[in-house]
Amino acid sequence: MAMSIHDRTVLHNGVKMPWLGLGVYKAEEGEQVERAIQHALHAGYRSIDTAKLYENEHGVGKAVRESGIPREEIFVTTKLWNTDQGYESALTAFNESLEKLQLNYVDLYLIHWPVANKYKESWRALEEIYRQGKAKAIGVSNFTISQLEDLMSSANVKPMINQVEFHPYLTQKELLAYCSEQGIQLEAWRPLVKGDILQEPVLLKIAEQHSKTAAQVVLRWNLQCGVVTIPKSVNKNRIRENAEIFDFKLSPEEMQAIDGLNRNQRNGADPENFDF
Repeated sequence: MAMSIHDRTVLHNGVKMPWLGLGVYKAEEGEQVERAIQHALHAGYRSIDTAKLYENEHGVGKAVRESGIPREEIFVTTKLWNTDQGYESALTAFNESLEKLQLNYVDLYLIHWPVANKYKESWRALEEIYRQGKAKAIGVSNFTISQLEDLMSSANVKPMINQVEFHPYLTQKELLAYCSEQGIQLEAWRPLVKGDILQEPVLLKIAEQHSKTAAQVVLRWNLQCGVVTIPKSVNKNRIRENAEIFDFKLSPEEMQAIDGLNRNQRNGADPENFDF
């Protein structure tokens, strides 16, 4: 079945989330992030991914509010930072994020990293936020299978999303299969590996065959893996280019060739061993 930029995956609680979103990590608060979101919304994006850590929630909320697009059509994600983990502190941090966004609710709230001995208490807070309707969906980011199993051993609500580093150098097949079995939607951050992957001969060859760029091939591979993708850019042309991934399809052989680039190579921190 053909996909379009308007297509959404259905999370296990029935909430619909766009397959493609705009990441705004390191987009500067104010004019830069607001303009990037304007470009994205104009190009058809309906999902924006921010976090307390990014220090641009105010600009994200402003761009969403002033877009002229009905609030219910735009999917807004933000995240709980590590220093705010715990039950009461997570509730406080969420309310601070909502205040900065100046929105009545967020569509998705995530625990940003699995801080040992704290993420279960944080999850209790997210369950309360979800119960109150202040977040339409809740989930985690950077959780391994063992961390998900540990979290779910005491959870009342199963995470709807696990947002992780996912790209052709880190294909995470076991995690993808586990999340699929559990009904947890996997979402890719830094899908283009800061651009490092875009000179890969395998990708360039496939791109040439489809009259596409290597970046478009990687993002299309994400979608065909069943993974939500949120490439980050503040560049108008690149934002548009990243959205032009719905008019072609990779063959099984091309998907297999891209899978073959896996090196189990992380660009970011290891969820089992980080110190921030």
